[in-house]
Amino acid sequence: MKKNPGMRIKNCKKRGEWAELVFAMRAIEHGLWLSKPWGESKSYDFVAERAAHFVRVQVKSTTFMKDGGYVCAVKKTRAPYRGNPFDFVAAYVIPEDVWYIVPARKCKGQNSIWLHPGRYDLKYSPYMEAWHLLRGEEPRPVRVARIEACADESFLPPRGEEDA
Repeated sequence: MKKNPGMRIKNCKKRGEWAELVFAMRAIEHGLWLSKPWGESKSYDFVAERAAHFVRVQVKSTTFMKDGGYVCAVKKTRAPYRGNPFDFVAAYVIPEDVWYIVPARKCKGQNSIWLHPGRYDLKYSPYMEAWHLLRGEEPRPVRVARIEACADESFLPPRGEEDA
């Protein structure tokens, strides 16, 4: 796997600014228009727009791996966000070059979320590369990696009663 250039940025503030630029580039590639609030007093980083649908986006990023997943802080400096400060968190897992577009209600009041790129059976899996949510489109079905089933004869009707 090719090392993401963001991994070389050791200063957290600078790495966050770089992640915002990567977000802007990816959002535009996905057909979104972006507006950026002036200054740093707002609790969101961008307003994304597509066909008169506007949403506020807070960009976060992580390089911190723990137990096979990545821990991404979704809080202000010292505490979780309060109220309704944004509509989505765009969480960038830098080493994997993967974005999670998570509705704010799914991480409200939390300090961090745990992201596992490549896993499709966990809480935040449906939000991996879910750019369609920023466009106001319906959720896409979750990919199921494998389904296993077996038939048990005890669930079959007794012989001769199939047509009853």
